[in-house]
Amino acid sequence: MSMMTGVTRGGQEWIPAFAVDLNQTRCIGCGRCFKVCPRDVLELVEREETGDADGDDGFSDSSNMVMSLKDLLDCIGCMACARVCPKKCLAHAPQALAA
Repeated sequence: MSMMTGVTRGGQEWIPAFAVDLNQTRCIGCGRCFKVCPRDVLELVEREETGDADGDDGFSDSSNMVMSLKDLLDCIGCMACARVCPKKCLAHAPQALAA
């Protein structure tokens, strides 16, 4: 199976890795990924209340805002979001070429 590839201005081949998942449990809602994304892939949304009887919702921060993947099909695979995320919330993977 062949992967989608790109070429830099210098002629180097590279394999873009596209956003596939965002771990909202780790996300602190800082917005860094949103600010660096050149496309409309991410959005800041209200965190859903999912706490247990002890009030522990499993989230690493008390912020009521969290990042969400809005439009995965608009991702260009630059991984700028992953490079600026202080909590390493985003997962990326190469994309196979369509047959």
